[in-house]
Amino acid sequence: MHRTLTTLACALTAVLVTAWSPAPPARPAVATTVHTRDGVVRGAAHDGYRTFEGIPYAAPPVGALRWAAPRRPVAWPGVRDATRPASACPQQAGEVPGGSTDEDCLHLNVTAPDGASPAHPRPVIVWLHGGGFTTGAGSSYDAHRMAVRGDVVVVTVNYRLGALGFLAHAGLPGSGTFGLADQQAALRWVRAGIGVFGGDPHDVTLAGESAGGYSVCAQLASPAAAGLFDRAIIESGPCTGSPDRPFAPSAVPLSTARDAGADLAAKVGCGSSRDVLACLRRVRVSRLLAAQDTDQQPAYRTPLLPGDPAAAIADGRFHKVPVLIGNNHDEGNGWAAGIIQAGNPVTPATWPDVAAAFFPSPGQAEAVVREYPVHGADGGPVFGAVIGDADFACPTARTGGLLAARVPVYRYEFADEHAPPLTPGTPPFPLGAPHASELPYLFDLGGRPRELTAAQHRLADTMIDYWTRFARTADPNGPSSPAWSRHTVLSLAPDHVVPTRTAESRHHCAFWSALGEAPQGR
Repeated sequence: MHRTLTTLACALTAVLVTAWSPAPPARPAVATTVHTRDGVVRGAAHDGYRTFEGIPYAAPPVGALRWAAPRRPVAWPGVRDATRPASACPQQAGEVPGGSTDEDCLHLNVTAPDGASPAHPRPVIVWLHGGGFTTGAGSSYDAHRMAVRGDVVVVTVNYRLGALGFLAHAGLPGSGTFGLADQQAALRWVRAGIGVFGGDPHDVTLAGESAGGYSVCAQLASPAAAGLFDRAIIESGPCTGSPDRPFAPSAVPLSTARDAGADLAAKVGCGSSRDVLACLRRVRVSRLLAAQDTDQQPAYRTPLLPGDPAAAIADGRFHKVPVLIGNNHDEGNGWAAGIIQAGNPVTPATWPDVAAAFFPSPGQAEAVVREYPVHGADGGPVFGAVIGDADFACPTARTGGLLAARVPVYRYEFADEHAPPLTPGTPPFPLGAPHASELPYLFDLGGRPRELTAAQHRLADTMIDYWTRFARTADPNGPSSPAWSRHTVLSLAPDHVVPTRTAESRHHCAFWSALGEAPQGR
């Protein structure tokens, strides 16, 4: 059962974003032209903002550049159409309908409010999408509400995913970190070129959710990212993640990544080749996608990422920038619901076996069952609480505490128990505020806004105000919003935006600290 549960758990990141597919591009009302350092682009003018989509920030990583460091794109002649998204990076079907096999995917998208200009630059937020390092696209995040209300320039980024982004092999420079290197190339592009779009290259906030949030952690710990951003926002991607957690993103040692790379090479028929890398570079993308592991992680003990981000944060070896960090109240409920719907009910009779599948070390499962007893026929919310507390809430609390010892930190917990669902169908129990449920309050996912009540719209406005004020001044506070202290966690819900000091006790963090804070089953 453990193998089945783990496979389902890893797959659920892709399931969560299935409904986020980009809407068909609308015909631009008015075209607008900008001269970038690599060529001229023509974007689209909308009501109060402009968009520029599919701008290359690096050369296509194809042929000999597959599994190579990103290189500057070749300048293009004439005017490049930037009115519609470019291809997502290769991935199986999920967020991107039908998936993608197009390696020419290192593009970004710019959303700028009216009034932003080189003469009047605005703060910049660079957004890294989630998706377990295997799925997702920058074009899934329509950022016009954030750009217009917050008066900021928003950049959303594609980066290499799966084996194409994180393959490791002996003798391959950049092993295990190509996707992270892409993110740094995008940040260099922003520093050098965002000014022509009205963004301030000296006021850049790096932000992301889930795997994107963990990517921010990795960039905080990467010496190569020094000077590339000025603030950081981490949503549901705690920096103290571990490969022993089946749900939260994390990094692995280079040796582990190389073992996975060797397995992939064998699966696609290159394991015994005289030149393994040359063989791998000839393999069709679709075959690589079919052979890669569902779970992907960046590799550390590498030039780009010398140490595990968890250790780097604990030791104070990270870029000293202000941080806004948080998690959702019910992070684990989506995974628990999916596992239950796959035929694994959680009842008083089955709960010990389910717990043992994820906590196989002696005594751990018994301790979890005692701390989180299941009394009724539906133990889904209990299972969800275990996942959310162990993998997200408590690691986020630990990350926030470690960061706060050295830099200004603002912590939040998104707690709208009636957040709009991200996936179709009826779950086996109410999901509350699960993983990724805060995103519709910041973005129109796939260009299609979720149905929000009037109170939820007010919460969305409040969150955008906090996020963008933090990007502007490193302090989310302002006269129109409830005070946000650095010494408490701000609970975000439609009927209350209030500080709380009980988040750690509510999520049993003392228990998880004593247990080691992490499920051990993989």
